[in-house]
Amino acid sequence: MKQYDVIILGGGASGLMCAAQLREHSSLSVAVIEGNSRPALKLKASGGGKCNLTNVEVDTSHFLGDEALVSHALSIFSKEALLEYFHKRGLRPVIRKERYYFCPKSSDEVISILLGRAQGSDMLLNHKILLVEGENPFTVSTDKGKFQAKRVVVATGGASYKELGASDIGLKIAQQYGIKTVPFIPALVGLTLQPKEFWMKELSGVSFPARIHVAGKTLDEDFLFAHKGISGLVVLSASLYWHRGEIVIDFLPDFDLGTIKNEKKLLSTALPLPKRFMKAFLDAVGLEDKPCNRLSEVERSTLALIRNYAMAPSGTFGFSKAEACRGGIACEEIDPLSMETKKVKGLYCIGEAVDVTGELGGYNFQWAFSSAVVCSNAIIKQ
Repeated sequence: MKQYDVIILGGGASGLMCAAQLREHSSLSVAVIEGNSRPALKLKASGGGKCNLTNVEVDTSHFLGDEALVSHALSIFSKEALLEYFHKRGLRPVIRKERYYFCPKSSDEVISILLGRAQGSDMLLNHKILLVEGENPFTVSTDKGKFQAKRVVVATGGASYKELGASDIGLKIAQQYGIKTVPFIPALVGLTLQPKEFWMKELSGVSFPARIHVAGKTLDEDFLFAHKGISGLVVLSASLYWHRGEIVIDFLPDFDLGTIKNEKKLLSTALPLPKRFMKAFLDAVGLEDKPCNRLSEVERSTLALIRNYAMAPSGTFGFSKAEACRGGIACEEIDPLSMETKKVKGLYCIGEAVDVTGELGGYNFQWAFSSAVVCSNAIIKQ
């Protein structure tokens, strides 16, 4: 049975960064066990193949998870540190929409850097992880054999993108050791509709900027109507915070409805929104498409719903359409200074396997890389 100093379970963003740091800054023997035939498939597919690495604005307010855990990881490997890391290795991410950092060409640029820095690690691909047993050493059983290590890093990701090999094996491993977990549920995903909002299904393909208020958060980005419900960047981020109950949509952020009070134009043309949407919205709230200057006070009050439309989604589009998951290995079980589990010495958890999820926009890769650096630093010091 082959033995290593460290076995990393999962060859995604967090697993590769952890391996890269361990190989670059220590002489430890490292193995990365990955179920797919290639590492980093989710990273490769992300951001339309250009990988949204991080965001212009990175702080704990953009994450759902234990604030102390996230804060420490970001302090150790910040947005600035992440950008400097890739700059030094020849990659200069470009900013889009004044907030998102993407690879200039493709996500292969990030993957090749991480694989290059992780060189010397054994990449055990096409190895399905079955079980982890024991402590110091741990025995990792796969469908291709068993391996031992003094330390094991759980970097198995979440349950979204099953077609890319995602699973909940990280939670099962934690549960074997009596470590508390939170079940995975879809996050960063479109929301389905109650019958009251079925009028939105007829608008599939219509998109424009909007604002959503949900669970005390205010989010601004593009809103998209889809066959199954509502989507777009603002809805995906809102889904992270939505459990049950209402969200409030502002279809016209920062627009003063008073400016059209004396307009002779019809409502559907006076407001700066797609006419297809306007006609459907007016019909849904029971307003006639009439000249703005002929609206009664009651009708003006009804029109104000366009900036304050409350609705209760019925659910989500599910794991198959989710960009990430909420849930994972409970934050309270992990030492923020090392990402080591408090109950089991030598067992670490990083990335999406932990119950930390960021909004859409590079936050989850930032967390993956930051938590991996905290973990690798701790292992090297030990």
